Amino acid sequence: MGEFVFALLAAASNAVSVTTRHRASVVGAQGVSGWRLALTLFRSPLWLMGWMAQIAAFVFQAVALHYGEMSVVQPLLVTELVIALVLRRVWLRERVAHAAWGGAGLACVGLAVFVAVAEPQGGNPAPTAGHWVGAITACAAVTIVLFMLGQRGSPARRAGLLAAAAGVTWALEATFIKTTTDTVTQFGVAGLFTRWPVYALAVGGAAGVLLEQVALQAGPLRVSQPMLVIIDPITSIALSVWLFGEHFVMDAPVLALASVAFCVMCAGVVLLTQAAPAPAVASPGP
Repeated sequence: MGEFVFALLAAASNAVSVTTRHRASVVGAQGVSGWRLALTLFRSPLWLMGWMAQIAAFVFQAVALHYGEMSVVQPLLVTELVIALVLRRVWLRERVAHAAWGGAGLACVGLAVFVAVAEPQGGNPAPTAGHWVGAITACAAVTIVLFMLGQRGSPARRAGLLAAAAGVTWALEATFIKTTTDTVTQFGVAGLFTRWPVYALAVGGAAGVLLEQVALQAGPLRVSQPMLVIIDPITSIALSVWLFGEHFVMDAPVLALASVAFCVMCAGVVLLTQAAPAPAVASPGP
C-alpha cells in the first residue's frame, strides 16, 4: 500500500514543480531574457520552490519503486496531469473545459480499474546481467531509431517520435532508480559508487532530460505530452516483466479487462491534454 501513497506523492510533487516553475517564468520574468532570465528565476522563491518539489518527486518515486512494483508505480504517475489540471483551476484560476475534466475522469477510472483488476505483483529485485544487457540494448536501439525518424517530417510527427523516444528513456531510467535504491539498502552509500546502477542513473537521467526538451521544442505540446505520458508506463510494464519478473493475473477475461482499462486511461490522457488550457507564454525580452 505504501507504494501507492509514495507514487501519488511523486505525481503531486511533479505537478507542483511544473506549475510553480511555469508560473515563475511567466509572471516573475516578463520582459527578461538570456542570462538575466536565469538570474531572475534563481532569485524567485516560487521557482526555487518548484525545484524543491522536483527533488521531492524524485525521492518519492525512488521510495515507491523500492517498495513497490514498477508496473504499478509508473502508471500511477499519470495522475500528475490530473493534479496539474486541478492546480491550474484552483490556484491559477484558469478556465478548464468540461472535456478536460472528462479526460481526467477517464484517466483516473481507467488507471484504477487497471491496477485493481490486473493485480501486478511479484518480482525479482536482482535481474541477471544478461537481462540487463538485453533490456538496455533494446531500449537504446528503439530510442535511437525513434530519434533518427524524428529528425524529419512535420512538427507534429517529429514531436511525437521524439517524445516516444523520451518516454522509452524515462521508463529505462525508472529501472535504474529502482536498482539504485536496492543497491543503497544492500551496500550503503559508500558501496553505491562502486557499482554501476548509480552511473547508469546519471546517464539515463541526462538523456531523458535532453530528449524531452528536444521533443517539447520540436512541435505542438498536444502531441508530445500525451506521447510522453503514455509510452513511459507501457514501456515500464514491459521492462518490469522482463527485468524484475513482475506478473499479472493469468486469466484471459481479467487480462482483457485490464487491457481495456489501460486503453481507457490512455484515451483519457489524450483527451485531457487536447482540451486542457494552453500554457501561458511569457512576454519576449528585448
